Amino acid sequence: MHDGMLRVLLLRHGRGVQHGRVKEVDMSLITITHTIGCDALAIARRVADGLTVEIYDDSRLREEALRMGLHTEQLKGFREKAPDWFEHLLSEKPEMYLNLMESVIYEAARCGQGVIIGHGSQMLLHDFNCAMHVLVTSHEESRIHRLMHEMKLSRGASQKLIRKSDNEKRRFFRYAFHKDWDDPSLYDLYVNPDKVGSDKAAQLIMEMARSPELESCSMYALDALGRMSQTKRIEATLMEMDLRHSALRVEMPEKGVAHITGVLYNHEDKGRIPAVVGRIPGVEKVQLDVTLVPAGYD
Repeated sequence: MHDGMLRVLLLRHGRGVQHGRVKEVDMSLITITHTIGCDALAIARRVADGLTVEIYDDSRLREEALRMGLHTEQLKGFREKAPDWFEHLLSEKPEMYLNLMESVIYEAARCGQGVIIGHGSQMLLHDFNCAMHVLVTSHEESRIHRLMHEMKLSRGASQKLIRKSDNEKRRFFRYAFHKDWDDPSLYDLYVNPDKVGSDKAAQLIMEMARSPELESCSMYALDALGRMSQTKRIEATLMEMDLRHSALRVEMPEKGVAHITGVLYNHEDKGRIPAVVGRIPGVEKVQLDVTLVPAGYD
């Protein structure tokens, strides 16, 4: 469902056009998925510093979400550097916050460069040829020893934390994308820091990211990501409005234009949608093409 919408937009707007016929941009866009206790965050920071790009960790993604219009009260209680804050949000309003999460990831990717850590980014950007997807993980024994050293935990507590984290990641990914996060088909590179060390792991990722095949991407693809970000943001807003509806669908036929179709059961809801959606940054026009069903026919 998620990657299919992006695939359609990419096909509509020029993906696959021969090299040289569309405007292209240089970029280093990397997603890094990792397990706890494998030094992945330090590796990601080395990669970002080495490529001179921004790192989108939990804190930076939170900033992006606030910039995009999430209300401060929706994030209340989450520490700036708290891990997996998106997953905590998902536990409250699953579908709405899943759309918000996707919107933020697409918006971050629309910049065309950066290191995005986790949150299903490898799945959401799977059809984006300019992105490179990396899995960083280690054997459980080495992860246990790293947590014992870094967090001053007992062996039992370290093992319990690792298994809890792995289980939550597995449940989240299956819920959100109906796939396993460790599916090898989702990644272009697998790195085990136990084998090569953190410095070499970062170097390997940077060397692959500098490949010319990964650095060339059409502006059409970036435009498609922008539209996907807007679409998901609008869908989340509609869910937040608590509308009485049936199968509302959002499309962005052109930049700044939101086309909403479906069935509504309340005339007041129909009147509210253009005003509320129109306040979303980047939305310039709302085309509302819905069927209004009289009360008693739902």
